[in-house]
Formats: sequence, C-alpha cells, structure tokens
Amino acid sequence: MDRLSNTVRPYAWGSTTAIPALLGTAPTGEPQAEMWMGAHPGAPSRIDRGDGRGEQPLSAVIDAAPEAELGEAAVRKFGPRLPFLLKILAAGAPLSLQVHPNLAQAKEGYAAEERAGVPIDAPHRNYKDANHKPELICALTPFEGLCGFRAPAESADVLAALEVDSLKPYVDLLHAHPEEAALREVLTAVLSADRAEMAETVTSAAAAADRLGGAYAPYAILAHHYPGDPGVIAAMLLNYVQLQPGEALFLGAGVPHAYLSGLGVEIMANSDNVLRCGLTPKHVDVPELLRIVRFEARDAGVLRPEASSSTGEELYDTPIDEFRLSRHVLAPGAEPRTLPSATPQILLCTAGEVRAGELTLAPGESAFVPAGESVDLSGTGTLFRATVVA
Repeated sequence: MDRLSNTVRPYAWGSTTAIPALLGTAPTGEPQAEMWMGAHPGAPSRIDRGDGRGEQPLSAVIDAAPEAELGEAAVRKFGPRLPFLLKILAAGAPLSLQVHPNLAQAKEGYAAEERAGVPIDAPHRNYKDANHKPELICALTPFEGLCGFRAPAESADVLAALEVDSLKPYVDLLHAHPEEAALREVLTAVLSADRAEMAETVTSAAAAADRLGGAYAPYAILAHHYPGDPGVIAAMLLNYVQLQPGEALFLGAGVPHAYLSGLGVEIMANSDNVLRCGLTPKHVDVPELLRIVRFEARDAGVLRPEASSSTGEELYDTPIDEFRLSRHVLAPGAEPRTLPSATPQILLCTAGEVRAGELTLAPGESAFVPAGESVDLSGTGTLFRATVVA
C-alpha cells in the first residue's frame, strides 16, 4: 500500500477555504477546486516505494506492471489502466451546466473529430478521448446542485412566476405534449436564441428571481456569476437539489447537471468528455449537445449508502463497473475491518484518524492499494473506498 501525494487544481470556481480546512492547512487566498487521486495523465498521484527513485507518478508505476498493480481481472475488463479518478471537489461558485456522452457516443464523436483533423486541444473540440464519463458526487458538507429535467409543468410554473414577457412562449411550450418533445424544443430555443435578446431575458429573469427570493435565490446567484448566460434559463428546467453530508448523486450519460456549492467526494470514469449547456464562457456545441442530452423528466435520484450487516461497509450503488464508491464509518472501540483485496483500491480519509494497514490517514490523506493486497482498518473516523467491479 502506498501513501499518495496529490495535486490540487486551482480552477476559478473553487473554494478558497474548504480543501485547506479539510487538510488542516492555511488557505493561500487562491481557489482550490479539486484534489485528484488516481492515475489520470492530467495530474497523476505520486508514490514513493523507497527504492531510491523518489516519488513516481502512479500512472508510470501502473504502466510498468499493470497486472501486478491492477490485477488480471481488471486489466482484462478495462485494459492496463486505472479506470476511475477520485477527487475532493470544493465548489465556491457554480460550475458549468453540462452532460456526458455514453460509451458509443464517445467513441463515435472522438472518431469523427479525429477524422476531421480537429486538434485535441482545440477550444471547440467536444471529445478528448473515446470513453464515457459517468460520475458520482457524495456530499461532505451541505451541497447544492442541479440534476436532470424536472416535470415540464413544474418548470413552466417557475418561469411563469417570473412574469417576464419573453419567457411566456417557453411556458406555453412546456405545457405541450409529449413532455420529451417539449423539453427538447425549449432547451433548443433557449440555447439557439439571439444572444443579445437572451441576455436581456436573463437580466430580467434574474431581477425577478432576486425579488422573489426563496426557491428562486439560486437562479439569481447563477445570473450574478454568469450575467446574460442562457444557461441561467436552462437551469430552471432542472431539479434543484440540496444534499446533506453522506448523500450522493449519480450522473449517468445524457443527464444535464451542475454543481453549485459545497464540498464533496467525487468519482468518475477516466475521461475528459464534456458537452456544455451554459454557465460558461467556453464553447457550447448546440447540435451535438442535443444529440447527447436525454430529454426525460425524472427526480434528482438522491442516493444514500446501503450498509452491509456483515462488514459495516456502506455502498453507493451505481449501474456501472468502472468505479464503486463506499465508505466505512469507524466508531471508537469498533472491531478492525478487513477490506476485500481482489481489485485495486484508493482509500481516502475524510474525518478522524484511520489506520489502514501500516499507514495512518488523517482527513484529506489517501492511499493506493494494489490488487491482491489485504488491508485492515481500525481507528475512529470516516474512510471512503474507491474500487472497480472486475
């Protein structure tokens, strides 16, 4: 088992205080948005195995001996790479409204852009790789987000209450049937509208939201961060959700979502494929976005962990195999627990002090466990376990 040294990404939307508070370090005054744990080439974790070479990227260690690090079953199923990325995410301001493609769409989109010769770093490129990007966010503090389309009639009521004349055609459309067609037509109209005219609509809607307050306050905040952005209106079509610590959201392919504020543990398949819907100065490819989005009304789908009576492990059940996230809440005086060892794991402490094998982990500290290595847990605290289904 190897203690991980991890990189913190300073994206502009990041909180300046949440990650330092978790780690027990002094804030720098700069945003600290995400701490990455894993072998993603953008910022791989580093380990030192005491062989005189010092810290090495986890990606390089896995590349040198994938079956030894990941296990034969995981390599056979996912290839010679760690198929997930674990993060601590600290949102101090709203992130972009976005969706992710499914695996077939990602492969098709990546191949098409490769054939067209679109540079991989081009700002208008949609597909950085040929993989899908399902993800899960688990709240460590109260956490706000948007997830999936709510019932069109509910969105119609939200828009109507703003009493903005330019929104009235959308209200009428949202009362049409079938609901899927109504959602598609309204989102298409919002994102395709004349930008100057839409900016005026957003300004008027934001003023009304600020005046109404209450449930409308999040939309006024969005407009403050992204003035004139059509994504503010698109956000009103989605479920607004407030997670309590320990609750989670699973974001499958085609589900529009955005994180607004809070600290959480996020896990995702290793991919950089994002189709943006708004709340961003970055490129929004409306035709491709409309091909990817799933236009179906649903609730937000808040997940709560399911505890095993035999092991005490609390699992966040998700329908994909690239990752599994669970947690162990260790009470004072509890019997040590032994973790399964068939697959590679990343262990992350978020509270207290947890003894994992020979390592003691404090909040924000993490470790990589190669496949086949047994680990006993003890101590008092909370530990998240990320692994795969192989």
